[in-house]
Amino acid sequence: MDAGLLDALLAPFAYDFMLRAILVTLVAAVACALLSTWLVQMGWSLMGDAVSHSVLPGVALAYILGLPFAIGAAVFGIGAVALIGGVRAASRIKADAAIGVVFTTLFALGLVIVSVTPAQTDLQHILFGNVLGVSDADIAQVLVVGAIVCATLVVLRRDLTLVAFDPGHAHAIGLRPRLLHAVLLGALALTVVTALQAVGIILVVAMLVIPGATASLIAVRWDALLAWSVGITVAASMVGLIAAFWMDISPGGAVVLTQGLAFGLALLFGPRRGLVIRWARARRHAVDGG
Repeated sequence: MDAGLLDALLAPFAYDFMLRAILVTLVAAVACALLSTWLVQMGWSLMGDAVSHSVLPGVALAYILGLPFAIGAAVFGIGAVALIGGVRAASRIKADAAIGVVFTTLFALGLVIVSVTPAQTDLQHILFGNVLGVSDADIAQVLVVGAIVCATLVVLRRDLTLVAFDPGHAHAIGLRPRLLHAVLLGALALTVVTALQAVGIILVVAMLVIPGATASLIAVRWDALLAWSVGITVAASMVGLIAAFWMDISPGGAVVLTQGLAFGLALLFGPRRGLVIRWARARRHAVDGG
């Protein structure tokens, strides 16, 4: 590797604020990538969008009351899930409509609270991310919450996967699908809390959807899906942060944009469904048939 290129890649690691940003972003990225695999395969991507936006009023209220952001975000994230379930149970509204009503209403409530809060700087950081300015308390919060989420998903991965694809069989062998769904939704709320510092509320949904969608274009087996989801997300996060350092652009935006580019590459060249790969196979078959 060229010495100049190597120096450019390593330069960000010489700064303490970049090391902090890398640590927080990677922890958030791994938690999001693991959860993303289930969300995408179960068709719960819209639920990830709902929870990520519904935590805004909780974050705003926590700021006003002087409480940790994680408390407000977790309360409103879990509350949004319960509220969506209540709306569905009490009416004939379909799931997607119930999700849309709840999360847009809560997000609007959060915007109203932010608009009337005198000091809005920290709240703007929550909306758009402030990974370059994380404090020791923020890092500790991300590490603890991220570790809980990752450990839960890894330990329960086989049960969660069985419930995701065959809840009837899971119930027949003694598992409790409703409890495991609740665990998954709880992990979703906590993962949103973890990712707030890295990319902000606006872009959290991208980190909850893109990794799993990208991995699904490459792998089939579940363990391989998890590995690809995490690996691609970690690589994209590092590339995005280094690019943000040198180009002086939004770190959160750069990370998500890089993940989007990774999805585009998988869409074109993925071994399973890549458009270029399928075109090449079709061309080869046409030539062989001719």
